[in-house]
Amino acid sequence: MHTGQLLGSGRTADVYALDGSWVLRRYRDRTDTTEELAVMSYVGAFGFPVPRIGPPAEGARPTDLVLQRLTGPTLAEALLAGRLGAAEAGALLARLLRELHAIPPRVSANPEDCVLHLDLHPENVVLTERGAVVIDWSTAAEGPPGLDRAMSALTLARIALDPEFPAGADVRPLLAALLAELADDGGASAADLSLARARQRSNPYLTDRERACLDRAVDLVLGCGAGPSPAGDVKPRPGEIKPGPGKPSPSGD
Repeated sequence: MHTGQLLGSGRTADVYALDGSWVLRRYRDRTDTTEELAVMSYVGAFGFPVPRIGPPAEGARPTDLVLQRLTGPTLAEALLAGRLGAAEAGALLARLLRELHAIPPRVSANPEDCVLHLDLHPENVVLTERGAVVIDWSTAAEGPPGLDRAMSALTLARIALDPEFPAGADVRPLLAALLAELADDGGASAADLSLARARQRSNPYLTDRERACLDRAVDLVLGCGAGPSPAGDVKPRPGEIKPGPGKPSPSGD
């Protein structure tokens, strides 16, 4: 099929224009998108801001996604351009996490579980005229909300420690603002951060450089007030998270 102009490429997928209203998201490894579509439909029914899902495009692969074409900068682009500050961005990320975690689980029988995005960071938030919209639900799952908060915080900390991140783009104020906003929700505990670190460490899409800084990233989050330093490494407990599409997190996509 004719996919149109390439609009963007991440670690796992490419996005092409179909027309002025729709885009096609294509995973290079032909990942099954059934679960991703189900999660987006589910949270969208609760009013959570996700792109509208379009009908399958003629000639598209079964694993392609047709989604609403969004107009506006990502939260990351707005921060880099100085269009909003760290405090405002931190409040927005915290609000999105809070609203998502208020949605009851779709498949889990544990009422304490909720829907988790597991990759909610500034590049996955698009600022449209109608408000912020959260994209890239390939990592969605269900489990304790603290893990989602820890994943977002750990991703920001990892970026803050990356020497190849654009000069002058200090992510630490954003990390501090996010953690301050999340404090009343329970923040990101040492146990949550240990689970998040294990999940990111097993992500094959992270570079060796990114993976190597994860321990320092955990320390940075804890140093920003996420919680007390752990007495020892907290091991993940089996069954704490219910898998979504089974796709490792493309953090930084």
